[in-house]
Amino acid sequence: MESAMSETLEVRFHGRGGQGVVTAAKILAEAAMKEGKYFQALPDYGGERMGAPIRAYARISSTPILPHCLVTEPDMVVVIDSTLIDFIDVTEGIREPGIFVINTHLSPREVRSKIHYTKGKVATVDATHIALHTLKRNIPNVPMLGALVKATDIMKKESLVDLVKYKLGTTMSPKVVQANIEAFNLAFNECQIG
Repeated sequence: MESAMSETLEVRFHGRGGQGVVTAAKILAEAAMKEGKYFQALPDYGGERMGAPIRAYARISSTPILPHCLVTEPDMVVVIDSTLIDFIDVTEGIREPGIFVINTHLSPREVRSKIHYTKGKVATVDATHIALHTLKRNIPNVPMLGALVKATDIMKKESLVDLVKYKLGTTMSPKVVQANIEAFNLAFNECQIG
């Protein structure tokens, strides 16, 4: 996917306030710059409180990006909090064949059945478990980026790891940054694709 990318790829993130949804979109978009691509990252907060459902968006392109609006027809959807699939249609507007990356202990086959999606890829990883193990907190955004890279080849793994180190390193201790890198790598390795 990476070498053939000539059009804009659009990614929609679903999660809850406090899970790092907006940060994940920003890191993904800015990592594209490391690979010489154009990027955008946009938040869509709604009720700005801890635990409230929120969305964020990222665009990545090999050519300048002209629209500056919310993503309504994503190529990829990242669901950081799987409880949202019970009351939000995460498949809404997906371009076929789309790619879903979902934080869950379920298999891709089980998730595919649950969201009624038959066309593209579904990838799953238990990012919550990984975050609790490595970070000791339920902040699964960085592990989800690891799973996204594994499932899509949207960019080189190293580009994202380098940007995670840089972005988180400006506000967090080296120990926390290293725990995030460990979480990223575990999710990359444990991601199931179906």
